[in-house]
Amino acid sequence: MLYQQTVRLKNGEACLIRSGCAADGQAAHDNFNLTHGQTDFLLSYPDENSFDVEQEGQFLAQREADPRAVELCAFFHDRLVGTAGIEAVGTKDKVKHRAELGISVEKEYWGLGIGRALTAACIECARQAGYHQLELDVVRENAAAIALYQSLGFVEYGRNPKGFHSRLTGWQELILMRLELV
Repeated sequence: MLYQQTVRLKNGEACLIRSGCAADGQAAHDNFNLTHGQTDFLLSYPDENSFDVEQEGQFLAQREADPRAVELCAFFHDRLVGTAGIEAVGTKDKVKHRAELGISVEKEYWGLGIGRALTAACIECARQAGYHQLELDVVRENAAAIALYQSLGFVEYGRNPKGFHSRLTGWQELILMRLELV
């Protein structure tokens, strides 16, 4: 899916949010490894990255061509500082109306509004793709993310007390959130 928009951040500066493409493979790969080492709130650790740079570029090219999925890149001062994406929960009739959202932003850029811009762009893309519901999981201790998602209309629909098993802290409870799009 193709997407592009420039947004104004809280500091008044511009941030370009656009679909990732094959040429972004190195930057996206580096961003993944950095962000997944900066917080314990994401699904995986840097050493669990299953893509090399070439595979990352191929993944971004596939998402760019897919009308029901997107991988967005946030560029601040021409540097890729965050990514977010949506993909179908599944292709079966009973679940094809649902999409999942994932997002990460480099810690240095937290609080500027990049996460909000990426999430809002994913919501827009999910609507364009025809999804009826957008879903995400968030670690209970990630208060800033929970507040962001709630401010954009996501509501809690359940909890998984042993959703993640952190290398650092042990069990992490996941809050399951959803947003109705139609």
